[in-house]
Amino acid sequence: MPIDFARVHRQFPAVAEYVSGIYILKRDYGTVGNRRLADWIGVSGSAVTQALTRLKRLGLARHKRYEEIELTEEGRSLAIQVLRRHYLLEHLLVRLLGYPWDRADDEAKLLQSEISDDLAEHLFRKLGAPQTCPHGNPMPGSSVEQSLLSAPRLSEAPPQAAVEILRITEEGEQLPLMLAFCHSEGLHPGARFLVAARDEKELRLRRTGGAQDPEQGLLAVSLERARHIRYRPAP
Repeated sequence: MPIDFARVHRQFPAVAEYVSGIYILKRDYGTVGNRRLADWIGVSGSAVTQALTRLKRLGLARHKRYEEIELTEEGRSLAIQVLRRHYLLEHLLVRLLGYPWDRADDEAKLLQSEISDDLAEHLFRKLGAPQTCPHGNPMPGSSVEQSLLSAPRLSEAPPQAAVEILRITEEGEQLPLMLAFCHSEGLHPGARFLVAARDEKELRLRRTGGAQDPEQGLLAVSLERARHIRYRPAP
């Protein structure tokens, strides 16, 4: 039976942020500790401890001191509801309303706790059953989830590799100005580049496909940013 999101949200307004954070960290890294969750949310370790106490009382999480954090079946179901709403709202903002791609994540966070599951289901059908968010992160349980999660980091791409951008990770979306940089430089899912050169600090990419501007130089991407971008080899 679906979780009554509105009821849980009234009891603990930050519940969406915490359960989705735990879910994403578990999905992407395999384990979730107090410190990693605190860094993800942007709060102190003591704040996370208090939040976990509330999540346990609500039956959404399990955690013992010095052990990793786990979502219960109910917590995992709620996290999936939250992420699904979030991704669909991003599509609504970007595709139907023309809202900037690099700002949709922040707005979706503000709205994800306010819509109903009925509206989320309507959006899913209206938007053509999207399998990812606009930034390429997979819908929980989608057919492309595992291939996207296991895709290599752009920071690991060798020189002269032809690459197709697949996703900006959830962790990358949280970096200051990361999405703005990707948006301005065309680092969107589906974009193709050639790794022209690399050193210990950055990659230098050349756009491929479509009309080429001979005056356009190489795109420099720091390895710190590139590690949060996933790719697949392109023809």
